[in-house]
Amino acid sequence: MDDALVTDGRDRHSGLAERLERAETEIATSLTNLTGTLRIASFQTAALTLVPTALDVLRDQHPQLRFHVTQLEPEAALPGPRRGVPRQPHNAGPAELEQEDLLSDPLHLALPEPAESPDTDGSTAALHSLAHHPWVMEPEGTTARHWAMTLCRNAGFEPDVRFETTGLLVHLVEQRHAAAFLPDLVRSGQPPIVTLRQLPRGQRARRVFTVVRRGRAGHPDILACRNALHRAVTVRSSHA
Repeated sequence: MDDALVTDGRDRHSGLAERLERAETEIATSLTNLTGTLRIASFQTAALTLVPTALDVLRDQHPQLRFHVTQLEPEAALPGPRRGVPRQPHNAGPAELEQEDLLSDPLHLALPEPAESPDTDGSTAALHSLAHHPWVMEPEGTTARHWAMTLCRNAGFEPDVRFETTGLLVHLVEQRHAAAFLPDLVRSGQPPIVTLRQLPRGQRARRVFTVVRRGRAGHPDILACRNALHRAVTVRSSHA
């Protein structure tokens, strides 16, 4: 599954926009200090776990740079033809966007009840065993919801989705209200508080990446932001 952490997602016509972006980037590169406003749109788990550390780095290194952070799901944050289109790992995206990988975030099946035995039946069997349990998933129309529904259907059942939310997934599982698919970012490096099982092969991680308009990747603000986010990933890994 793919998720995007989006920086500076402004909506412009692609050809002219790229030339304008490159011109602005060249001007900004000639400046000594980073100033102005850096706009960041991030999905929730990254906004809670990576963005604060990245902002600490940016604040220390570029004190004159102003930040504006918005929590948005990728469907709303990605501009142009990507809006509302479920993304698959093989889909590289439209030509007017430039992506850069940030991390691979492991995904797990979270059980609504403590497991009485070790996971010996295999990941598909563990998933199918929850066919009659309530589920909590992201809202309809999101990439995460599309991915989760497809995974359950491939395991042979239609999930009983009783809760829809972009957050609180782990709390509903912890209180035994529902099963869920949980990314490692949700746990913020803490030990799991619910029973986790592996997912089927090929579905055990999501790709998290940054996206900017083509022609803007070399802008000093974007370079600084991406470097700060990579630093946040390194800090989180060292605390895991």
